[in-house]
Amino acid sequence: MTIRTTCPYCGVGCGVLATPDGQGGLTVRGDPDHPANRGRLCVKGAALGETVATQGRLLTPRIDGAEAPWDRALDLVADRFAAAVRDHGPDSVAMYVSGQLLTEDYYVANKLMKGFIGSANIDTNSRLCMASSVAGHRRAFGTDTVPGLYEDLELADLVVLTGSNLAWCHPVLHQRLMAAKAARPDMRIVVIDPRRTATCEGADLHLAIGPGADAHLFNLLLCHLFDTGRIDAGFMPHVAGLDVALSAARRADPAATGLEPCDLSAFLEMWAATDRVVTVYSQGINQSDTGTDKVNAILNCHLATGRIGHPGMGPFSVTGQPNAMGGREVGGLSNMLACHLELENPDHRDAVRAFWNAPRMAERPGLKAVDLFRAVEEGRIKALWIIHTNPAVTMPDADRVARAIAACDFTVVSEAWPDTDTAQLAHVLLPATAWGEKDGTVTNSERLISRQRAALPAPGQARPDWWAVAQVARRMGFRGFGWTEPAQIFAEHATLSGVAGALGCDFDISDLAGADYDALAPVHWPQGPAQRAGRFFGTGRFHTPDGRARMVPVTARLPDHPVGRMLLNTGRTRDQWHTMTRTGLSPRLARHLAEPYLQLHPDDAGRLGLAAADLAQVDSPQGRAILRVMISDAVRPGHPFAPIHWSGQSASAGRIDALVAGQVDPVSGQPASKAAAVTVGRFAAAWHAFLVSDAAASPDCAYWAQSRLPGGWQVEMAGTRAPDDWQDWAQRLLGLGAPAQQMGDPARGLHRMAFHRDGRLAAALFIGPRPVALSRSHLAAMLGGAPAGALAGRPRSDMPDPGAIVCACLGVGVNTIRQAIGQGCAGVAALGQATGAGTNCGSCRPELAALLAGAARLQAAE
Repeated sequence: MTIRTTCPYCGVGCGVLATPDGQGGLTVRGDPDHPANRGRLCVKGAALGETVATQGRLLTPRIDGAEAPWDRALDLVADRFAAAVRDHGPDSVAMYVSGQLLTEDYYVANKLMKGFIGSANIDTNSRLCMASSVAGHRRAFGTDTVPGLYEDLELADLVVLTGSNLAWCHPVLHQRLMAAKAARPDMRIVVIDPRRTATCEGADLHLAIGPGADAHLFNLLLCHLFDTGRIDAGFMPHVAGLDVALSAARRADPAATGLEPCDLSAFLEMWAATDRVVTVYSQGINQSDTGTDKVNAILNCHLATGRIGHPGMGPFSVTGQPNAMGGREVGGLSNMLACHLELENPDHRDAVRAFWNAPRMAERPGLKAVDLFRAVEEGRIKALWIIHTNPAVTMPDADRVARAIAACDFTVVSEAWPDTDTAQLAHVLLPATAWGEKDGTVTNSERLISRQRAALPAPGQARPDWWAVAQVARRMGFRGFGWTEPAQIFAEHATLSGVAGALGCDFDISDLAGADYDALAPVHWPQGPAQRAGRFFGTGRFHTPDGRARMVPVTARLPDHPVGRMLLNTGRTRDQWHTMTRTGLSPRLARHLAEPYLQLHPDDAGRLGLAAADLAQVDSPQGRAILRVMISDAVRPGHPFAPIHWSGQSASAGRIDALVAGQVDPVSGQPASKAAAVTVGRFAAAWHAFLVSDAAASPDCAYWAQSRLPGGWQVEMAGTRAPDDWQDWAQRLLGLGAPAQQMGDPARGLHRMAFHRDGRLAAALFIGPRPVALSRSHLAAMLGGAPAGALAGRPRSDMPDPGAIVCACLGVGVNTIRQAIGQGCAGVAALGQATGAGTNCGSCRPELAALLAGAARLQAAE
């Protein structure tokens, strides 16, 4: 039986058809009837079926590392939380939750903390990605409302993507945009990004803005709109603050943008002259210590022109997680109340108190994420519950956060996996259901509520997060937590939203309170008496006391850049997600970029004496990382880039947020993750090694990074001191006997060994004084097969070498693609016909376009 469900990755919220295979697995394809993706899936979504195995899962509760029954674990959690509240007050306990929770999970946790324990010390990892957008919305609109819909990107005549690598971070939405442009070639796309990303390949104009200069740019735009008579006088009665916003914008500096005057002028006039314009923004805007101001600088331009709330126009914040929006709807952030009600508003608090029959309502905002973990460090938080997130990796100043969690009096972690960096620090581990087993709802970036349905039974004793929180609440003596299924929680949430709607809030889904939950189809909110679906603010009515929007005066400011340091930009890669607890299970997804890397401009590499594939040591006052060097002019000098995904389970020194300072936006509390001050130098490795093995290895060396293969693992390694006996070292590493084949030149530090099992290749190890050059895809394919020729490290001359994988879906490598280009393939479609690349999920199409463009430039140069 095929189950309609929703993808657990980014905020696009793609519909998925999941079919159990009868052996504990799933086959997965896109849902053609889901309005978000219309059957498309990116490579991560397409590989979901590879990530549902239960081997290694947390299947029973654990107390201090020992298995325990649920009753004992729940009693302990309830007792310790109750004791902390009794002895130290409600604010001595905290929860840190996740945008990967279902709305029902989120609702129960917030009800417990804010209405019954009486503290708003519940925050979410959405604080790290969307808090500045929330704050900007609330300042401008009076509420956290995304005005538009995905179809606006397809209806617009100009789409501006700022601080968003849409092609990699929201691939299906990017494919929808590219399809719209193909259908309407006159549509224009502008990408504003210091980096030249995959998204730039489909753009008409790339503005390589100076890092952090977005507020300067949009303030200049506001001035240009006013100076050229583009302010919408008919919409201005619905807006307050134009004069003060314009006065502040006059101080913007064109030079600060780092743009050529002709490019700057072209963009300003293009935006000003186009009525149907959508400005899409994401983490490049939000993850800044002035992120809220940057958001409001964008919103100011749309408000000044009335380009909001109508087809094909408006600001559009794309969320990073599958249910960051659902979390915002239930008050998941520590400064919000349920259903977009305001924690600071006594009338709102009273309404929620009455609805919940809450005995102890929180009356002030709680601690935001960075401050919350500082309070843990200082001992002010005595009991901490972390649910479905990995802050020991993802929080800024991650080493400090990990130490704080480890020192907390009592830490509970609800997880699907027992070995995450954070799970290893818990006193109590509670086994949670994961995607494929969970049952509830999520809300995507365009306010579309979709069902996540269970297609597989919960393994072992894993239980839903809402159930675990409700059980603890009941054990603490609280009433109102007696649900037996998520449908009851959703109905309560929807009913409460009707109360919010009556108070004038935007979020009202009260029409869904009596809906058939099992059959619930995707539906946009609101769904209440005042409005059903559609866009917001086109009528000029906002959710402020006087009904008018607020233009906010923004003083543009560049990030601090200490002398002698680079500013490290951080972000996502195409095929991985967060800390890889799920995507890391898929060999297919590991084939694109298999180890943590530092993208470095050629000028910086030359100055530092670093070559491609060298290892760089990156230091900040907070921490250290060791990363593989990738030299590229796609980044600006002095502004390298590194991805966020590697944890202590996948690399020895790849936790990028250990480098990031805990500096936050003063309004939103969101960390500045895009401008970490670092120094970069060569990692002094005495040796390098590459290993393929059919079993996991546990290297004991300064640098290692491992990823899954279809038949085992590959591991990159490097160390500062060579062992006395390489064969003995290899045998201890692998737990195998003597190598069946070996060759080398000890005087030059070169060693190659192959290990057999039952006549097949069990492992192959290559060691040298420099980064090991060989065909990794060839060796990966040999694992588990005939061992002949393994030590060559490359295919025979009569065998093709596909090269580094570009198309993860079909395993098409860069050499195969370049060969097809050389044979006359002149477009992405032609490459698809010749090689299959780009014909499945389409996520690699921007890279195919880049390879085509590079080949054309090379040919022109010749």
